[in-house]
Amino acid sequence: MRSLLFSRLRPNARLLLSRIAFVSFTQSTHSPLLPLTPTRSLHGQSFAAGSSQTVESDPSRIIQIATPQAEDEEDSALNEFLSRFVWAIRPTINDAYPDLPKETVNSMLLVICQKVAALMDSTAAVEGSPVELSEDLWKTVVEVSNSVQQAMQRDRMREDLKKYIHSEEVKEMCRFAADIGIRGPMLRELRFKWARDKLEEVKFYQSLDKMREQAQEQEEREKRALLTSGSDEQHTSLAKENDAESKVTSLPQRKGKIKFKIYGLDLSHPKWAEVAEKAAEIDEGYVPGEPREPLQPVDGKCKKVEDSILSLNVKRDDPAPLLEEWKELLRPRRDDWLALLDRIKEKNAVLYMKVAELLLNEESFEANVRDYSKLIDAYAKEDRVEDAERLLKLMAERDIKPDVIISLILLHMYSKQGNLDAAKEAFESMKSEGFKPDSKTYSSMISVYLKANLPRTAEKLVRQMETMNVKPTKEMYMELLKAFAERGETDGAQRMTTTMQLSGIQPTLESFTLLVEAYRQANDPDNARSHFDHMMNSGYKPDDQCTASMIAAYAKQNLLDKALDLLLTLEKDGFQLGIKTYTVLVDWFGKLQLVQEAEATLQKITEKGDAPFEVHVSLCDMYSRAKIESKALRHLKVLVARKELLQADQYDRIISALIAGRLLEDAKSMHAQMQSKGYKLSEATATALRAAQSMPPYKTPPARGGKP
Repeated sequence: MRSLLFSRLRPNARLLLSRIAFVSFTQSTHSPLLPLTPTRSLHGQSFAAGSSQTVESDPSRIIQIATPQAEDEEDSALNEFLSRFVWAIRPTINDAYPDLPKETVNSMLLVICQKVAALMDSTAAVEGSPVELSEDLWKTVVEVSNSVQQAMQRDRMREDLKKYIHSEEVKEMCRFAADIGIRGPMLRELRFKWARDKLEEVKFYQSLDKMREQAQEQEEREKRALLTSGSDEQHTSLAKENDAESKVTSLPQRKGKIKFKIYGLDLSHPKWAEVAEKAAEIDEGYVPGEPREPLQPVDGKCKKVEDSILSLNVKRDDPAPLLEEWKELLRPRRDDWLALLDRIKEKNAVLYMKVAELLLNEESFEANVRDYSKLIDAYAKEDRVEDAERLLKLMAERDIKPDVIISLILLHMYSKQGNLDAAKEAFESMKSEGFKPDSKTYSSMISVYLKANLPRTAEKLVRQMETMNVKPTKEMYMELLKAFAERGETDGAQRMTTTMQLSGIQPTLESFTLLVEAYRQANDPDNARSHFDHMMNSGYKPDDQCTASMIAAYAKQNLLDKALDLLLTLEKDGFQLGIKTYTVLVDWFGKLQLVQEAEATLQKITEKGDAPFEVHVSLCDMYSRAKIESKALRHLKVLVARKELLQADQYDRIISALIAGRLLEDAKSMHAQMQSKGYKLSEATATALRAAQSMPPYKTPPARGGKP
């Protein structure tokens, strides 16, 4: 309390001092404000309703006594503090003594103010005053003073912010933010933030000016001391003090230029000054969030036409005639068109895109780059690539150059579509504009490279991110690891795992499973088993997918004994085989022509759920080669019904099995389906098919009883 009031009221402490006569109070039965204290205090006194007091000055002139009429700037702040203090503490006194007259309450408040003033300076205490404030009352004074101080600081901050929130510099930044798509509450927060930054900057330079003035005053005092004292010792001591103070108070000079970066954009580049000038020319005097002019009211016939627009059928109706009629009735400006688009977008997003594209040709709409970018973004989210490319051609015809936002939208759109060349072009266009790619941008490029089956190029992008201080995410590493695993590139998969560990990402069950899959594709079951054991030693329990990959690795080299040993070990640990592991076993038994074992495993799959699509491929192959025609054709029928799921290697396997089972017509039919999808047979299967076609048709030999 002492430090608070001392800092605020010290400059005018003696102005508060005024001699007042001793105030005599009569005893009363009213309860005190707070518990009584042993010493004589203000809380220890009781006041009777209607009691009179004799004061040298009028009690209602509390603030006038405390502060003189001729106030300077400091006195004004002091007067404000005392006024707020008296106004804040008066209800507390009135609640404690509801029957006291106003004059008595004013006298009590005057005594409290004098005690507060005396607290700052011991020499300013009122002589002979017998009244002492209790500890509880001092606590109340401290609480009220703190609240008053905080309220004054808040009000002062608000008044200062009002000066800078409407400054030209803040308005220019708001215009630029609106041009790049920032709207609503976010723009409002940024506007207040920029105003606070401007206020802090002004205060910083004011403090520098104050430090400079203090340094100049210090130098003048030293010069006067040197003139009055001609001794060399004093001159030497003052020079040393001057050097020491200059080291403390001097500030390092700023070198170079300040760089401002927002979301990777280097706003300190000179080209952004040109952008700001163009934006100011286009939108001179406009402050986002404050419309230039009020929107025109939509009522009467115009309202009916608007309702007709909102109820249009997008596929059947053309909105152009109704828009023209609405235009003739309202004579809209750009703000009116934008309001109409917002209402359409809330009701029908597809109709919004159709109307927005029509308005690009409307002169009163005053279309700009941002309107094109919003429409292209809407098309991209709906995967309407052709419509987005049509808008790009329209922009080229009208000499409108796509900005960074449009390039970013195109990158994400082409990444989703897997168009590598177009995505690379958009990526390079952004970089040429000075845009620093962020993690999301790199993620889109990595995705499109992986879709193009170029994992090594995607890995180079990850290394580039590390050099540019953009931290790759765990999802990026896992996508690359999966791509290397599917291709059987064990070196790349191992590099990704090592890089993840160096980046602080610990191995997971998924990463171990992908490593096992990579060595399975590479036909290296020993290393696959090594990583499988390492996973179990690390505390992870294998799941169905990981176990299936490990069994498939053994199946490639027909290591049935090692697979059996692994399954027995897992069974001891309580592991139960799942559908994926059983699917691998069915395929393995089918290749070995172990029909009974395959059918028994198939029964276990059906107990757990529906058989996967791959099981029908394995069974069709097994039954065809085993010459069990009825079962082979039954599974072939399932495959034909779901032919869109068949891959080239599966077509090749089925056709080869049908040829071996002498089902030539079915093999030809499957070959025709394969060609329609653009797949080609392997050389061995194609040779076998040509040989089977050149041979005479196979006839089933008759049985001994004369029946086939």
